[in-house]
Amino acid sequence: MPATAASTLAGSAARPLLEMGSYWIDGLVLLAYFALIFGIGLSQRSKSGSMEGFALGDRQIAWWAVLASILAAEISAGTFFGAPGEGYALRNFTYVQLIVGYLLARIVVSAVFIPAYYKHNVVSIYEFLGQRFGPVTHRVSSGVFLITRLLASGTRLWVPTMILVLVWHLHHPDQSITPATEFWLTAVALVLVTLATAIYTTVGGIRAVIWTDVIQILVLVCALGFSLNYLLGHIPGGWDGAKAVLTGPKDLKVWDTGLKSGVGFWENVKGVLEQEYTIWAAFLGSTFVTLATHGTDQDMVQRMLTAKNKRQSAVATMLSGLADVPITLVVLGIGILLYVFYQQHPDPLLPSTNGVVSANKVFPHFVLTVMPAGLRGLIIAGVLATTMGSLSTALNSLATSYVKDFHFRWFGEPAEEKGKVRALRFGTVLFAVLLISVALATAWVTAHKPGLRILPIILGIFGYTYGSLLGVFMVGLFTRTRGNDRGNVIAMITGFIVVAYLSGLDSDVAKLCGGHGIPRPEWMPVIEFPWRIMFGTIVTFAVAVSFRTPRGASKI
Repeated sequence: MPATAASTLAGSAARPLLEMGSYWIDGLVLLAYFALIFGIGLSQRSKSGSMEGFALGDRQIAWWAVLASILAAEISAGTFFGAPGEGYALRNFTYVQLIVGYLLARIVVSAVFIPAYYKHNVVSIYEFLGQRFGPVTHRVSSGVFLITRLLASGTRLWVPTMILVLVWHLHHPDQSITPATEFWLTAVALVLVTLATAIYTTVGGIRAVIWTDVIQILVLVCALGFSLNYLLGHIPGGWDGAKAVLTGPKDLKVWDTGLKSGVGFWENVKGVLEQEYTIWAAFLGSTFVTLATHGTDQDMVQRMLTAKNKRQSAVATMLSGLADVPITLVVLGIGILLYVFYQQHPDPLLPSTNGVVSANKVFPHFVLTVMPAGLRGLIIAGVLATTMGSLSTALNSLATSYVKDFHFRWFGEPAEEKGKVRALRFGTVLFAVLLISVALATAWVTAHKPGLRILPIILGIFGYTYGSLLGVFMVGLFTRTRGNDRGNVIAMITGFIVVAYLSGLDSDVAKLCGGHGIPRPEWMPVIEFPWRIMFGTIVTFAVAVSFRTPRGASKI
Protein backbone atom coordinates (compact mmCIF):
# COMPACT_ATOMS: atom_id res chain seq x y z
CA MET A 1 0.00 0.00 0.00
CA PRO A 2 1.42 3.43 -0.92
CA ALA A 3 2.71 5.57 1.92
CA THR A 4 0.18 8.31 1.21
CA ALA A 5 -2.69 5.83 1.47
CA ALA A 6 -1.28 4.43 4.68
CA SER A 7 -0.94 7.85 6.24
CA THR A 8 -4.43 8.80 5.12
CA LEU A 9 -5.81 5.62 6.65
CA ALA A 10 -3.93 6.17 9.88
CA GLY A 11 -5.29 9.69 10.06
CA SER A 12 -8.84 8.49 9.45
CA ALA A 13 -8.59 6.18 12.43
CA ALA A 14 -8.26 9.17 14.73
CA ARG A 15 -10.81 11.47 13.10
CA PRO A 16 -14.09 12.16 14.88
CA LEU A 17 -16.97 10.12 13.57
CA LEU A 18 -18.89 13.15 12.30
CA GLU A 19 -16.19 13.79 9.70
CA MET A 20 -16.28 10.31 8.31
CA GLY A 21 -18.74 10.38 5.51
CA SER A 22 -22.05 9.25 4.19
CA TYR A 23 -24.17 7.96 7.03
CA TRP A 24 -27.27 7.89 4.89
CA ILE A 25 -25.74 4.90 3.08
CA ASP A 26 -25.34 3.06 6.39
CA GLY A 27 -28.91 4.03 7.27
CA LEU A 28 -30.22 2.57 4.01
CA VAL A 29 -28.34 -0.68 4.64
CA LEU A 30 -29.84 -0.97 8.12
CA LEU A 31 -33.34 -0.08 6.91
CA ALA A 32 -33.10 -2.75 4.21
CA TYR A 33 -31.96 -5.27 6.82
CA PHE A 34 -34.86 -4.50 9.18
CA ALA A 35 -37.40 -4.50 6.35
CA LEU A 36 -36.23 -7.94 5.21
CA ILE A 37 -36.22 -9.39 8.73
CA PHE A 38 -39.68 -8.05 9.58
CA GLY A 39 -41.09 -9.11 6.23
CA ILE A 40 -39.90 -12.69 6.65
CA GLY A 41 -40.78 -12.88 10.34
CA LEU A 42 -44.31 -11.54 10.04
CA SER A 43 -45.04 -13.68 6.97
CA GLN A 44 -44.92 -16.81 9.15
CA ARG A 45 -47.99 -15.86 11.24
CA SER A 46 -50.44 -18.01 9.30
CA LYS A 47 -48.25 -21.11 9.81
CA SER A 48 -48.07 -20.83 13.61
CA GLY A 49 -51.70 -21.50 14.53
CA SER A 50 -51.04 -24.56 16.70
CA MET A 51 -48.72 -25.25 19.60
CA GLU A 52 -46.73 -27.71 17.51
CA GLY A 53 -46.51 -25.13 14.74
CA PHE A 54 -45.55 -22.24 17.03
CA ALA A 55 -42.94 -24.16 19.06
CA LEU A 56 -41.59 -26.71 16.55
CA GLY A 57 -42.71 -25.53 13.11
CA ASP A 58 -44.76 -28.75 12.81
CA ARG A 59 -41.36 -30.48 12.52
CA GLN A 60 -41.25 -29.57 8.82
CA ILE A 61 -38.22 -27.25 8.63
CA ALA A 62 -35.53 -28.05 6.04
CA TRP A 63 -32.27 -29.34 7.51
CA TRP A 64 -30.20 -26.56 5.94
CA ALA A 65 -32.41 -23.92 7.57
CA VAL A 66 -32.00 -25.70 10.93
CA LEU A 67 -28.24 -25.66 10.32
CA ALA A 68 -28.28 -21.90 9.73
CA SER A 69 -30.40 -21.38 12.83
CA ILE A 70 -28.01 -23.39 15.02
CA LEU A 71 -25.13 -21.23 13.80
CA ALA A 72 -27.11 -18.05 14.43
CA ALA A 73 -27.78 -19.16 18.01
CA GLU A 74 -24.14 -20.04 18.63
CA ILE A 75 -22.77 -16.70 17.43
CA SER A 76 -23.98 -14.02 19.81
CA ALA A 77 -22.91 -10.39 19.76
CA GLY A 78 -20.52 -11.34 22.54
CA THR A 79 -18.86 -13.80 20.16
CA PHE A 80 -18.91 -11.27 17.30
CA PHE A 81 -16.87 -8.85 19.42
CA GLY A 82 -15.35 -11.26 21.92
CA ALA A 83 -13.66 -13.66 19.49
CA PRO A 84 -11.85 -10.86 17.61
CA GLY A 85 -10.98 -9.53 21.06
CA GLU A 86 -9.42 -12.90 21.92
CA GLY A 87 -7.49 -12.82 18.64
CA TYR A 88 -6.30 -9.27 19.36
CA ALA A 89 -5.25 -10.06 22.93
CA LEU A 90 -3.65 -13.48 22.35
CA ARG A 91 -2.51 -13.05 18.72
CA ASN A 92 -2.97 -16.77 18.12
CA PHE A 93 -5.55 -19.42 17.22
CA THR A 94 -5.48 -21.51 20.41
CA TYR A 95 -9.22 -20.88 20.87
CA VAL A 96 -9.77 -23.08 17.78
CA GLN A 97 -8.68 -26.14 19.77
CA LEU A 98 -12.05 -26.16 21.52
CA ILE A 99 -13.74 -27.07 18.23
CA VAL A 100 -12.42 -30.63 18.72
CA GLY A 101 -14.82 -30.95 21.64
CA TYR A 102 -17.60 -29.28 19.67
CA LEU A 103 -17.38 -32.05 17.06
CA LEU A 104 -16.98 -34.96 19.49
CA ALA A 105 -19.99 -33.84 21.52
CA ARG A 106 -22.16 -33.44 18.43
CA ILE A 107 -21.61 -37.11 17.62
CA VAL A 108 -23.04 -38.07 21.02
CA VAL A 109 -25.87 -35.54 20.78
CA SER A 110 -26.82 -36.84 17.33
CA ALA A 111 -26.62 -40.50 18.34
CA VAL A 112 -28.19 -40.37 21.82
CA PHE A 113 -29.95 -37.13 22.76
CA ILE A 114 -31.81 -36.24 19.56
CA PRO A 115 -33.23 -39.77 18.95
CA ALA A 116 -34.54 -39.85 22.54
CA TYR A 117 -36.31 -36.51 22.16
CA TYR A 118 -37.91 -37.55 18.87
CA LYS A 119 -38.90 -40.95 20.27
CA HIS A 120 -40.74 -39.44 23.23
CA ASN A 121 -42.24 -36.62 21.16
CA VAL A 122 -41.35 -33.85 23.62
CA VAL A 123 -41.85 -30.13 23.03
CA SER A 124 -39.94 -29.03 26.12
CA ILE A 125 -36.94 -31.36 26.47
CA TYR A 126 -37.42 -31.31 30.26
CA GLU A 127 -40.59 -33.34 29.68
CA PHE A 128 -38.23 -36.24 29.02
CA LEU A 129 -36.91 -35.97 32.58
CA GLY A 130 -40.49 -35.90 33.84
CA GLN A 131 -41.26 -39.14 32.01
CA ARG A 132 -38.05 -40.76 33.23
CA PHE A 133 -37.96 -39.61 36.88
CA GLY A 134 -41.03 -37.60 37.86
CA PRO A 135 -42.44 -34.07 38.15
CA VAL A 136 -39.84 -32.71 40.60
CA THR A 137 -36.83 -33.41 38.36
CA HIS A 138 -38.87 -32.15 35.41
CA ARG A 139 -39.64 -28.76 36.91
CA VAL A 140 -36.39 -28.21 38.79
CA SER A 141 -34.43 -28.83 35.58
CA SER A 142 -36.70 -26.55 33.59
CA GLY A 143 -36.40 -23.91 36.31
CA VAL A 144 -32.60 -24.10 36.16
CA PHE A 145 -32.77 -23.56 32.40
CA LEU A 146 -35.21 -20.64 32.70
CA ILE A 147 -33.14 -18.79 35.30
CA THR A 148 -29.81 -19.49 33.61
CA ARG A 149 -31.01 -18.52 30.14
CA LEU A 150 -32.80 -15.41 31.41
CA LEU A 151 -29.71 -14.10 33.19
CA ALA A 152 -27.26 -15.05 30.45
CA SER A 153 -29.33 -13.79 27.50
CA GLY A 154 -30.39 -10.65 29.35
CA THR A 155 -26.79 -9.81 30.18
CA ARG A 156 -25.63 -10.50 26.64
CA LEU A 157 -28.13 -7.94 25.37
CA TRP A 158 -25.87 -5.32 26.92
CA VAL A 159 -22.86 -6.28 24.77
CA PRO A 160 -23.84 -4.80 21.36
CA THR A 161 -24.91 -1.52 22.95
CA MET A 162 -21.24 -0.71 23.47
CA ILE A 163 -21.32 0.59 19.87
CA LEU A 164 -23.50 3.53 20.95
CA VAL A 165 -21.14 4.32 23.81
CA LEU A 166 -18.19 4.25 21.39
CA VAL A 167 -20.07 6.57 19.02
CA TRP A 168 -20.54 9.03 21.88
CA HIS A 169 -16.84 8.88 22.76
CA LEU A 170 -15.89 9.55 19.14
CA HIS A 171 -18.26 12.51 18.95
CA HIS A 172 -16.89 13.90 22.23
CA PRO A 173 -13.22 12.80 22.41
CA ASP A 174 -12.36 15.43 25.03
CA GLN A 175 -15.21 14.61 27.42
CA SER A 176 -15.80 11.80 29.87
CA ILE A 177 -19.15 10.09 29.51
CA THR A 178 -21.31 10.30 32.63
CA PRO A 179 -22.85 7.14 34.11
CA ALA A 180 -26.34 8.53 33.39
CA THR A 181 -25.54 9.16 29.71
CA GLU A 182 -23.97 5.72 29.30
CA PHE A 183 -26.98 4.08 30.94
CA TRP A 184 -29.55 5.85 28.76
CA LEU A 185 -27.61 5.19 25.56
CA THR A 186 -27.49 1.48 26.29
CA ALA A 187 -31.06 1.39 27.62
CA VAL A 188 -32.57 2.90 24.47
CA ALA A 189 -30.61 0.55 22.21
CA LEU A 190 -31.41 -2.66 24.07
CA VAL A 191 -35.12 -1.82 24.47
CA LEU A 192 -35.51 -1.10 20.75
CA VAL A 193 -33.66 -4.27 19.68
CA THR A 194 -35.60 -6.45 22.13
CA LEU A 195 -38.99 -5.03 21.15
CA ALA A 196 -38.23 -5.42 17.44
CA THR A 197 -37.19 -9.04 17.94
CA ALA A 198 -40.12 -9.79 20.24
CA ILE A 199 -42.63 -8.58 17.64
CA TYR A 200 -41.75 -11.06 14.91
CA THR A 201 -41.04 -13.85 17.41
CA THR A 202 -44.43 -13.40 19.09
CA VAL A 203 -46.27 -13.31 15.78
CA GLY A 204 -44.43 -15.99 13.81
CA GLY A 205 -43.13 -18.44 16.42
CA ILE A 206 -40.21 -20.76 15.72
CA ARG A 207 -40.70 -20.52 11.94
CA ALA A 208 -40.09 -16.78 12.12
CA VAL A 209 -37.04 -17.44 14.31
CA ILE A 210 -35.49 -19.95 11.94
CA TRP A 211 -36.17 -18.19 8.63
CA THR A 212 -34.94 -14.87 9.96
CA ASP A 213 -31.91 -16.74 11.31
CA VAL A 214 -31.14 -17.86 7.75
CA ILE A 215 -30.97 -14.22 6.63
CA GLN A 216 -29.08 -13.18 9.73
CA ILE A 217 -26.37 -15.81 9.32
CA LEU A 218 -25.92 -14.73 5.69
CA VAL A 219 -25.55 -11.10 6.81
CA LEU A 220 -23.11 -12.20 9.50
CA VAL A 221 -20.95 -14.23 7.11
CA CYS A 222 -20.87 -11.36 4.63
CA ALA A 223 -19.93 -8.91 7.39
CA LEU A 224 -17.09 -11.11 8.62
CA GLY A 225 -15.86 -11.85 5.10
CA PHE A 226 -15.78 -8.19 4.08
CA SER A 227 -14.07 -7.24 7.36
CA LEU A 228 -11.32 -9.82 6.87
CA ASN A 229 -10.81 -8.82 3.25
CA TYR A 230 -10.73 -5.11 4.12
CA LEU A 231 -8.07 -5.66 6.77
CA LEU A 232 -5.93 -7.82 4.49
CA GLY A 233 -6.16 -5.14 1.82
CA HIS A 234 -4.96 -2.41 4.18
CA ILE A 235 -2.00 -4.21 5.73
CA PRO A 236 1.16 -3.98 3.58
CA GLY A 237 1.89 -7.46 2.24
CA GLY A 238 -1.46 -8.87 3.37
CA TRP A 239 -1.24 -12.01 5.51
CA ASP A 240 2.49 -12.47 4.83
CA GLY A 241 3.05 -8.90 5.96
CA ALA A 242 1.06 -9.58 9.12
CA LYS A 243 3.13 -12.67 9.92
CA ALA A 244 6.28 -10.56 9.69
CA VAL A 245 4.94 -8.44 12.56
CA LEU A 246 3.83 -11.42 14.67
CA THR A 247 7.13 -12.82 15.90
CA GLY A 248 6.34 -13.57 19.56
CA PRO A 249 6.77 -17.13 20.92
CA LYS A 250 3.00 -17.71 21.14
CA ASP A 251 1.95 -15.65 18.10
CA LEU A 252 -0.14 -17.61 15.54
CA LYS A 253 0.02 -20.72 17.72
CA VAL A 254 -2.80 -23.24 17.20
CA TRP A 255 -2.12 -26.06 19.67
CA ASP A 256 -1.08 -25.70 23.28
CA THR A 257 -0.61 -28.54 25.77
CA GLY A 258 -0.40 -26.14 28.70
CA LEU A 259 2.35 -28.31 30.19
CA LYS A 260 5.59 -26.92 31.62
CA SER A 261 8.92 -28.67 31.86
CA GLY A 262 10.69 -28.91 35.18
CA VAL A 263 7.58 -29.01 37.37
CA GLY A 264 5.82 -31.87 39.10
CA PHE A 265 2.80 -33.84 37.88
CA TRP A 266 0.24 -32.04 40.06
CA GLU A 267 1.64 -28.63 39.17
CA ASN A 268 1.04 -29.44 35.50
CA VAL A 269 -2.48 -30.71 36.21
CA LYS A 270 -3.23 -27.57 38.20
CA GLY A 271 -1.81 -25.41 35.42
CA VAL A 272 -3.93 -27.12 32.76
CA LEU A 273 -7.13 -26.69 34.79
CA GLU A 274 -6.34 -22.99 35.23
CA GLN A 275 -5.92 -22.39 31.48
CA GLU A 276 -8.73 -21.75 29.01
CA TYR A 277 -7.32 -23.02 25.72
CA THR A 278 -5.31 -26.25 25.80
CA ILE A 279 -5.57 -29.52 23.93
CA TRP A 280 -6.83 -31.14 27.14
CA ALA A 281 -9.63 -28.60 27.40
CA ALA A 282 -10.41 -29.32 23.75
CA PHE A 283 -10.86 -33.08 24.17
CA LEU A 284 -12.41 -33.08 27.64
CA GLY A 285 -13.76 -29.75 28.84
CA SER A 286 -15.09 -28.54 25.50
CA THR A 287 -16.82 -31.88 24.88
CA PHE A 288 -18.80 -31.59 28.11
CA VAL A 289 -19.59 -27.93 27.41
CA THR A 290 -21.09 -28.79 24.02
CA LEU A 291 -22.96 -31.82 25.35
CA ALA A 292 -24.65 -29.45 27.79
CA THR A 293 -25.34 -26.56 25.41
CA HIS A 294 -26.47 -28.74 22.49
CA GLY A 295 -28.05 -31.60 24.41
CA THR A 296 -29.74 -30.14 27.49
CA ASP A 297 -30.46 -26.49 26.61
CA GLN A 298 -33.98 -25.91 25.28
CA ASP A 299 -32.69 -22.81 23.49
CA MET A 300 -30.48 -24.89 21.20
CA VAL A 301 -32.31 -28.22 21.10
CA GLN A 302 -35.70 -26.73 20.20
CA ARG A 303 -34.46 -25.67 16.77
CA MET A 304 -32.96 -29.14 16.23
CA LEU A 305 -36.37 -30.68 16.88
CA THR A 306 -37.97 -28.64 14.07
CA ALA A 307 -36.29 -30.86 11.46
CA LYS A 308 -38.45 -33.43 9.67
CA ASN A 309 -36.86 -36.41 11.41
CA LYS A 310 -33.99 -37.36 13.70
CA ARG A 311 -31.68 -38.07 10.75
CA GLN A 312 -32.07 -34.59 9.26
CA SER A 313 -31.70 -33.08 12.72
CA ALA A 314 -28.44 -34.98 13.20
CA VAL A 315 -27.15 -33.84 9.79
CA ALA A 316 -27.82 -30.19 10.67
CA THR A 317 -26.19 -30.63 14.08
CA MET A 318 -23.02 -32.27 12.72
CA LEU A 319 -22.60 -29.84 9.83
CA SER A 320 -22.96 -26.89 12.19
CA GLY A 321 -19.89 -28.17 14.01
CA LEU A 322 -17.91 -28.31 10.77
CA ALA A 323 -19.10 -24.80 9.85
CA ASP A 324 -17.77 -23.56 13.19
CA VAL A 325 -14.20 -24.18 11.99
CA PRO A 326 -13.96 -21.55 9.22
CA ILE A 327 -16.14 -19.06 11.11
CA THR A 328 -13.93 -19.28 14.20
CA LEU A 329 -10.75 -18.97 12.13
CA VAL A 330 -12.14 -15.85 10.45
CA VAL A 331 -13.20 -14.06 13.64
CA LEU A 332 -9.88 -14.84 15.34
CA GLY A 333 -8.05 -13.80 12.18
CA ILE A 334 -9.85 -10.45 12.25
CA GLY A 335 -8.63 -9.89 15.81
CA ILE A 336 -5.04 -10.81 14.94
CA LEU A 337 -5.07 -8.52 11.90
CA LEU A 338 -6.51 -5.70 14.01
CA TYR A 339 -3.49 -6.01 16.29
CA VAL A 340 -1.16 -5.74 13.28
CA PHE A 341 -3.17 -2.84 11.80
CA TYR A 342 -2.95 -0.76 14.96
CA GLN A 343 0.74 -1.56 15.35
CA GLN A 344 1.25 -0.02 11.92
CA HIS A 345 -1.33 2.78 12.37
CA PRO A 346 -1.38 3.76 16.07
CA ASP A 347 -4.65 5.33 17.20
CA PRO A 348 -4.72 7.37 20.43
CA LEU A 349 -8.51 6.98 20.58
CA LEU A 350 -8.43 3.18 20.94
CA PRO A 351 -10.75 2.26 23.85
CA SER A 352 -8.71 1.51 26.96
CA THR A 353 -9.01 1.05 30.71
CA ASN A 354 -6.18 2.24 32.96
CA GLY A 355 -3.91 2.51 29.95
CA VAL A 356 -4.61 -1.04 28.72
CA VAL A 357 -6.43 -1.43 25.39
CA SER A 358 -9.92 -2.96 25.82
CA ALA A 359 -9.54 -5.85 23.37
CA ASN A 360 -13.29 -6.53 23.08
CA LYS A 361 -13.90 -2.93 21.95
CA VAL A 362 -11.19 -2.78 19.27
CA PHE A 363 -13.28 -4.33 16.49
CA PRO A 364 -16.32 -2.04 16.95
CA HIS A 365 -13.95 0.93 17.21
CA PHE A 366 -12.34 -0.10 13.91
CA VAL A 367 -15.75 -0.48 12.26
CA LEU A 368 -16.85 2.99 13.34
CA THR A 369 -13.64 4.87 12.61
CA VAL A 370 -12.04 3.14 9.62
CA MET A 371 -14.65 1.20 7.65
CA PRO A 372 -16.15 3.06 4.67
CA ALA A 373 -19.84 3.97 4.48
CA GLY A 374 -22.04 1.10 3.39
CA LEU A 375 -19.59 -1.53 4.56
CA ARG A 376 -19.82 0.04 8.01
CA GLY A 377 -23.60 -0.33 7.83
CA LEU A 378 -23.24 -3.98 6.81
CA ILE A 379 -21.01 -4.71 9.81
CA ILE A 380 -23.46 -3.01 12.18
CA ALA A 381 -26.24 -5.05 10.57
CA GLY A 382 -24.09 -8.12 11.29
CA VAL A 383 -23.94 -7.12 14.96
CA LEU A 384 -27.72 -6.72 15.02
CA ALA A 385 -28.06 -10.07 13.25
CA THR A 386 -26.08 -11.88 15.95
CA THR A 387 -28.05 -10.12 18.69
CA MET A 388 -31.48 -10.70 17.19
CA GLY A 389 -30.67 -14.26 16.14
CA SER A 390 -29.70 -15.38 19.64
CA LEU A 391 -32.41 -13.26 21.27
CA SER A 392 -35.29 -14.55 19.15
CA THR A 393 -34.60 -18.18 19.94
CA ALA A 394 -34.09 -17.34 23.62
CA LEU A 395 -37.55 -15.76 23.68
CA ASN A 396 -39.14 -18.71 21.90
CA SER A 397 -37.44 -21.37 24.02
CA LEU A 398 -38.08 -19.56 27.31
CA ALA A 399 -41.75 -19.18 26.42
CA THR A 400 -42.03 -22.83 25.36
CA SER A 401 -40.42 -24.23 28.51
CA TYR A 402 -42.37 -21.89 30.79
CA VAL A 403 -45.73 -22.68 29.20
CA LYS A 404 -45.24 -26.46 28.90
CA ASP A 405 -43.52 -26.98 32.24
CA PHE A 406 -45.25 -24.40 34.49
CA HIS A 407 -48.04 -22.31 32.96
CA PHE A 408 -50.28 -25.22 31.98
CA ARG A 409 -49.77 -26.83 35.40
CA TRP A 410 -50.72 -23.62 37.23
CA PHE A 411 -53.55 -22.37 35.01
CA GLY A 412 -54.67 -25.48 33.15
CA GLU A 413 -54.02 -26.51 29.56
CA PRO A 414 -56.56 -25.10 27.06
CA ALA A 415 -58.45 -27.64 25.00
CA GLU A 416 -58.13 -25.62 21.78
CA GLU A 417 -54.89 -24.93 19.93
CA LYS A 418 -55.68 -21.20 19.79
CA GLY A 419 -55.61 -21.04 23.57
CA LYS A 420 -52.26 -22.83 23.68
CA VAL A 421 -50.76 -20.44 21.13
CA ARG A 422 -52.10 -17.46 23.11
CA ALA A 423 -50.29 -18.81 26.17
CA LEU A 424 -47.06 -19.14 24.17
CA ARG A 425 -47.40 -15.58 22.88
CA PHE A 426 -48.03 -14.36 26.41
CA GLY A 427 -44.88 -16.21 27.51
CA THR A 428 -42.88 -14.56 24.72
CA VAL A 429 -44.00 -11.08 25.78
CA LEU A 430 -43.40 -11.91 29.46
CA PHE A 431 -39.82 -12.98 28.86
CA ALA A 432 -39.17 -10.03 26.56
CA VAL A 433 -40.02 -7.79 29.52
CA LEU A 434 -37.88 -9.88 31.89
CA LEU A 435 -34.93 -9.88 29.49
CA ILE A 436 -35.15 -6.11 29.15
CA SER A 437 -35.20 -5.85 32.95
CA VAL A 438 -32.05 -7.97 33.31
CA ALA A 439 -30.32 -6.03 30.53
CA LEU A 440 -31.26 -2.67 32.08
CA ALA A 441 -29.95 -3.82 35.46
CA THR A 442 -26.70 -4.89 33.79
CA ALA A 443 -26.42 -1.55 31.98
CA TRP A 444 -26.98 0.35 35.24
CA VAL A 445 -24.35 -1.67 37.13
CA THR A 446 -21.73 -1.36 34.38
CA ALA A 447 -22.36 2.39 34.09
CA HIS A 448 -22.44 3.27 37.79
CA LYS A 449 -20.15 0.58 39.25
CA PRO A 450 -17.50 -0.07 36.57
CA GLY A 451 -15.11 -1.51 39.14
CA LEU A 452 -17.45 -4.36 40.09
CA ARG A 453 -16.72 -7.55 38.16
CA ILE A 454 -20.30 -8.80 38.09
CA LEU A 455 -20.34 -9.50 34.33
CA PRO A 456 -17.96 -12.52 34.40
CA ILE A 457 -20.18 -14.12 37.04
CA ILE A 458 -23.41 -13.73 35.06
CA LEU A 459 -21.90 -14.44 31.64
CA GLY A 460 -20.29 -17.58 33.08
CA ILE A 461 -23.46 -18.82 34.74
CA PHE A 462 -23.78 -21.71 32.25
CA GLY A 463 -20.63 -23.23 33.69
CA TYR A 464 -22.07 -23.26 37.20
CA THR A 465 -25.50 -24.75 36.41
CA TYR A 466 -25.35 -26.73 33.16
CA GLY A 467 -23.11 -29.46 34.61
CA SER A 468 -25.96 -30.28 36.97
CA LEU A 469 -28.42 -30.38 34.07
CA LEU A 470 -26.17 -32.59 31.94
CA GLY A 471 -25.49 -34.96 34.84
CA VAL A 472 -29.20 -35.62 35.39
CA PHE A 473 -29.87 -36.04 31.66
CA MET A 474 -27.01 -38.56 31.43
CA VAL A 475 -28.48 -40.58 34.30
CA GLY A 476 -31.81 -40.59 32.47
CA LEU A 477 -30.34 -41.52 29.10
CA PHE A 478 -27.66 -44.03 30.08
CA THR A 479 -29.29 -45.88 33.00
CA ARG A 480 -32.67 -47.50 33.52
CA THR A 481 -32.89 -48.10 37.26
CA ARG A 482 -30.86 -45.29 38.78
CA GLY A 483 -31.91 -41.81 39.86
CA ASN A 484 -35.09 -40.40 41.39
CA ASP A 485 -36.64 -37.02 42.10
CA ARG A 486 -35.15 -36.60 45.56
CA GLY A 487 -31.70 -37.86 44.62
CA ASN A 488 -31.55 -35.78 41.45
CA VAL A 489 -32.25 -32.53 43.31
CA ILE A 490 -29.58 -33.37 45.90
CA ALA A 491 -27.16 -34.23 43.09
CA MET A 492 -27.82 -31.00 41.19
CA ILE A 493 -27.32 -28.86 44.29
CA THR A 494 -24.12 -30.74 45.14
CA GLY A 495 -22.78 -30.33 41.61
CA PHE A 496 -23.44 -26.59 41.69
CA ILE A 497 -21.74 -26.12 45.07
CA VAL A 498 -18.64 -28.08 44.06
CA VAL A 499 -18.23 -26.19 40.77
CA ALA A 500 -18.88 -22.83 42.41
CA TYR A 501 -16.12 -23.51 44.94
CA LEU A 502 -13.63 -24.92 42.40
CA SER A 503 -14.26 -21.90 40.16
CA GLY A 504 -13.76 -19.36 42.94
CA LEU A 505 -17.35 -18.09 42.68
CA ASP A 506 -17.52 -17.67 46.44
CA SER A 507 -14.54 -15.31 46.32
CA ASP A 508 -16.02 -13.32 43.41
CA VAL A 509 -19.35 -12.87 45.19
CA ALA A 510 -17.63 -12.01 48.47
CA LYS A 511 -15.56 -9.32 46.76
CA LEU A 512 -18.74 -7.74 45.38
CA CYS A 513 -19.96 -7.50 48.97
CA GLY A 514 -16.63 -6.27 50.32
CA GLY A 515 -15.71 -9.56 52.03
CA HIS A 516 -13.55 -12.63 51.45
CA GLY A 517 -14.35 -16.06 50.09
CA ILE A 518 -13.79 -19.45 51.71
CA PRO A 519 -10.04 -20.05 52.20
CA ARG A 520 -8.56 -22.65 49.86
CA PRO A 521 -5.25 -24.52 49.98
CA GLU A 522 -2.55 -23.42 47.55
CA TRP A 523 -2.49 -26.78 45.79
CA MET A 524 -6.14 -26.46 44.74
CA PRO A 525 -6.70 -24.98 41.25
CA VAL A 526 -9.24 -22.31 40.39
CA ILE A 527 -10.66 -24.00 37.31
CA GLU A 528 -11.31 -22.09 34.08
CA PHE A 529 -14.62 -22.11 32.18
CA PRO A 530 -14.02 -25.13 29.86
CA TRP A 531 -13.71 -27.40 32.92
CA ARG A 532 -16.68 -26.25 35.00
CA ILE A 533 -19.39 -28.22 33.24
CA MET A 534 -17.25 -31.37 33.19
CA PHE A 535 -16.74 -31.33 36.96
CA GLY A 536 -20.38 -30.42 37.56
CA THR A 537 -21.53 -33.30 35.37
CA ILE A 538 -19.26 -35.85 37.05
CA VAL A 539 -20.31 -34.84 40.57
CA THR A 540 -24.03 -34.69 39.71
CA PHE A 541 -23.96 -38.05 37.91
CA ALA A 542 -22.03 -39.74 40.74
CA VAL A 543 -24.49 -38.55 43.39
CA ALA A 544 -27.64 -39.18 41.32
CA VAL A 545 -26.79 -42.79 40.39
CA SER A 546 -26.45 -43.64 44.08
CA PHE A 547 -30.27 -43.36 44.31
CA ARG A 548 -32.49 -46.08 42.85
CA THR A 549 -35.45 -45.36 40.58
CA PRO A 550 -38.65 -46.54 42.35
CA ARG A 551 -40.44 -49.41 40.63
CA GLY A 552 -43.03 -48.08 38.20
CA ALA A 553 -41.82 -44.47 38.46
CA SER A 554 -40.23 -44.38 35.01
CA LYS A 555 -42.61 -44.13 32.06
CA ILE A 556 -39.81 -44.78 29.56
